[in-house]
Amino acid sequence: MYAKRMEKTTHLHFYFHDILAGTNPTAIRIVKPPNNSVGGFGTTYMIDDWLTEGLEPTSKAVGRAQGMYAVASQHDLGLLMVINFAFLEGKYNGSALSILGRNPVLHSVREMPIVGGSGVFRLARGYALAKTVRFNPKTGDAVVEYNVSVLHF
Repeated sequence: MYAKRMEKTTHLHFYFHDILAGTNPTAIRIVKPPNNSVGGFGTTYMIDDWLTEGLEPTSKAVGRAQGMYAVASQHDLGLLMVINFAFLEGKYNGSALSILGRNPVLHSVREMPIVGGSGVFRLARGYALAKTVRFNPKTGDAVVEYNVSVLHF
């Protein structure tokens, strides 16, 4: 006989620190758009950003956001996000959640799908709500607050 496993709901809250400037950036441009690109269409960044408990970059690290994002719209600032949230702390240590979706960055709150996971989050599905709390237009550096709701076994 097979034991029926109950699905759990987990809510997570953390901050994503996307640093493009300085001597130790966590996001780098890997594809430049062609000269005739509208609004940077095609620009692609590879990231290895810190996830922290608090707003400040010196607050406790809980994981890394690893993957890429690209300007995928010619009509507005819409990013394609292909990112894993790899957790490094507590009961989620060694587990990850995967985001694959559209991020319309000029909206005050953006919803993106959680399409899978590993470890504790195996067979995960859910959503992430992102809200930019800090942005430096000169450097492109940003801090984004994430509230994540995920179903998993």
